Amino acid sequence: MKPLRTFKVTPYLPTPLESLRLLAYNLHFSWNVETRSLFRRMDPDLWDACAHNPVALLGRIRQERLDELAEDPGFLAQLERASQQLQSYLQEDTWYRKYRSAQAVEGECYAYFSAEFGLADCLPLYSGGLGVLAGDHLKAASDLGLPLVGVGLLYQKGYFRQYLNPDGWQQERYPVNDFFNMPLELQRDAEGREIRIEVDYPNRKVFARIWKVTVGRVPLYLLDTNIEPNSQYDQDITDELYGGDQDLRIHQEIMLGIGGVRALRALGIHPTVYHMNEGHSAFLAVERIRLLMVEQGLSFEEAWQVAKSSQMFTTHTPVPAGIDLFPPDKIDYYLGFYYSQMGLSRERFLALGRENTGDFQSPFSMAVLAINMASFVNGVSKLHGAVSRKMFSRLWPGIPLEEVPITSITNGVHVRTWVGEENQALYDRYLGPDWAEAPPSDPLWKKVDRIPDGELWRAHERSRSRLINFTRERLMEQLQKRAASAAEIQRASEALNPEVLTIGFARRFATYKRATLLFHNLERLKALLNHPQYPMQFIFAGKAHPRDIPGKELIRQIVQVSRQPEFRQRLVFIEDYDMYVTSLMVAGVDVWLNNPLRPREASGTSGMKAAANGGQNLSILDGWWDEADYYQTGWPIGRGEEYEDRAYQDEVESNALYDLLEQEVAPLFYQRGSDGLPHQWIQRMKQAIRRNCPQFSTQRMVLEYVQRAYIPLSNYFDRMRRDHFESARQFVRWQNHLQEHWYNIQVLNVQIETPKKAAAAGLALAQDDQVVMARDPLTVTVEVRLGSLRPQDVIVQAYQGPVKDDGQIQKGQAISLRYVETVEDRAIFSGQICYEASGLQGLAIRLLPFHPDMHDPYELRLMLWA
Repeated sequence: MKPLRTFKVTPYLPTPLESLRLLAYNLHFSWNVETRSLFRRMDPDLWDACAHNPVALLGRIRQERLDELAEDPGFLAQLERASQQLQSYLQEDTWYRKYRSAQAVEGECYAYFSAEFGLADCLPLYSGGLGVLAGDHLKAASDLGLPLVGVGLLYQKGYFRQYLNPDGWQQERYPVNDFFNMPLELQRDAEGREIRIEVDYPNRKVFARIWKVTVGRVPLYLLDTNIEPNSQYDQDITDELYGGDQDLRIHQEIMLGIGGVRALRALGIHPTVYHMNEGHSAFLAVERIRLLMVEQGLSFEEAWQVAKSSQMFTTHTPVPAGIDLFPPDKIDYYLGFYYSQMGLSRERFLALGRENTGDFQSPFSMAVLAINMASFVNGVSKLHGAVSRKMFSRLWPGIPLEEVPITSITNGVHVRTWVGEENQALYDRYLGPDWAEAPPSDPLWKKVDRIPDGELWRAHERSRSRLINFTRERLMEQLQKRAASAAEIQRASEALNPEVLTIGFARRFATYKRATLLFHNLERLKALLNHPQYPMQFIFAGKAHPRDIPGKELIRQIVQVSRQPEFRQRLVFIEDYDMYVTSLMVAGVDVWLNNPLRPREASGTSGMKAAANGGQNLSILDGWWDEADYYQTGWPIGRGEEYEDRAYQDEVESNALYDLLEQEVAPLFYQRGSDGLPHQWIQRMKQAIRRNCPQFSTQRMVLEYVQRAYIPLSNYFDRMRRDHFESARQFVRWQNHLQEHWYNIQVLNVQIETPKKAAAAGLALAQDDQVVMARDPLTVTVEVRLGSLRPQDVIVQAYQGPVKDDGQIQKGQAISLRYVETVEDRAIFSGQICYEASGLQGLAIRLLPFHPDMHDPYELRLMLWA
């Protein structure tokens, strides 16, 4: 029976407890130890049963218990402390207020779009590292006081919950999220009506309401289509994260990108920067161009320039197979009406998302669309930046690979979220309360060495014991659900040993991550686990995508091995990996294992979380670990080699893994002093904390985004929109004129004046190669016929560097020449260069366009070589 009316019923809280409501609806609790401890204190069992959801806790806790707490002086004192900590956090001076607000452009605001956000285990709106990274990004933005808003989708079922059948095969279940008992607030207008937006789909409109998650100081707005008058199919657009077929995926990405722009407008928010976290939201650029054309009367080129000036794209994908591609006919069907509104032909629109614009059968790439619509593009580690430049280099023909304008900002983790409670107390005591905000250069980090070895070790042992106790409980729960025998359940209660070297492996079970590399030689693994002096144990966790059969097979293999008598007390698999399990593992393990196929790991953040707790990393040199101090804070598996033969690679790297565990890791862990402490191991823990905690934090990461992208793009957009977009109009006119005449440029003469020093020294001069001495200055003069262009429209550069076997200059350095004068129709540019290295060196001359409003010299993708 459908109700006539519905009501949202909120729990009745006695007056002394009223501030619990504010604490429950701000995700600050997810990284504040005092607040989490407060909610756990109310009812520990219910807190766990509610997946650490304070709103659900307040709704389900017995009224008598609330009345008891209202009379409990100890609880009220802790409530006051937690409330005061939140208020102080919201009101304190922030980095943005101190260093940016006075120079900020009018209405400065950064909008961060992502398909998933991992903020807390009670908000299952994430599948893995991408979502958790997005959640940590918002938390760091809150800490810094940035004017940032998040935009995403609110999934009725979210990502799946995992359980295993008796054979160890992954099964999925999709519990429905109760939004009204989660830390979410439905957005309403001044009259109390739901704020709704509508998005055009073929032959219909789809409506969405907007929910807000408060993340400290930052709002996250989530779109929900599960409402009438939407059809059942349209209600299911926001049903599952990464579920359904290609049609559902494009439905979701239209809602995220186009619907996200409309939601911000409905809320009265007008960002100066749009950050596309992966390509899922790239349709936002199409909507922004359409709006600028319709509302401001701009041409397509002008609107594109304005939109692009304020947009950026972060790619997390190291392989082409990870990019969303749509057949041209699907783009026609779902977005064809945009063609005419934007004044574009079909092929011109489709070219926005194609690498090869001349291939009319090629699919439409969301990553290419995002790149074409962005003024700043980055990968998420230095190695991933290089991989991305190679992967997308065809978009910049003629530009040297190392100069393809895709940079990198290495990921980080929100340390207050991921450092265990025991360690946080130590860091607060010995480093001071501001350690989580301290940059890598702060002398504060040297104080890590002052933490007494005994205190750090005991804190870590408590974290390890908590992890093992949890693991045993989870294993027994898994077995009971499968109706296992009493003997199996009893064995699970005794699994693992809190005194033994504990190694963790937990991540998405994609095949390239090689979860079973450790199982390459079971006899050798058995010997390692059961070593008489140096035993070790492994905890595995993670999910495979529901359609990833090879990934599921990896999980089954691990479970099957873990059930063998020689392994079952030393090797376990934890079902249903989530943020809570992550927090226990990264704080409790001694070593974090990661062995992907290099260079397939874009960044990886789980190892950063372990390192922030003093955990040692044992990893292939991929992603972030390739740029860490991997000798003092862990061990590298290999030296960054890449192999053609996968079987041979697995053989070599599994043997290297066994050797490291047997000969270095385990002996060091069990090497104890007279006081029973592993002092050398503890010193490595301190190195991991001191070197990795500040360097691989989202505090550092988000500040990089602010200084390298958010502020420059806000300023760039501000220039474009001045005087009713006159700057943009003039810039586009200049671009059109430049492109019309660019290929009429002629380099007429290049003169290189060598110093007399080489000749005086008797160095022979070959017919083609001149011999010069290192560090001697060479004067380069170039005469150029520019035709209808002016000298200030171009940059003339000398491009110098070593010449490799193929005759090409590799990793060259560009030096701009200065404009000297114009003689008749020849513009003369001149400057000096020198070579630091000996050997065969080359020199080339090239021209790039220049305009004061260009964000970078490669923006127009034009480069002319002499």
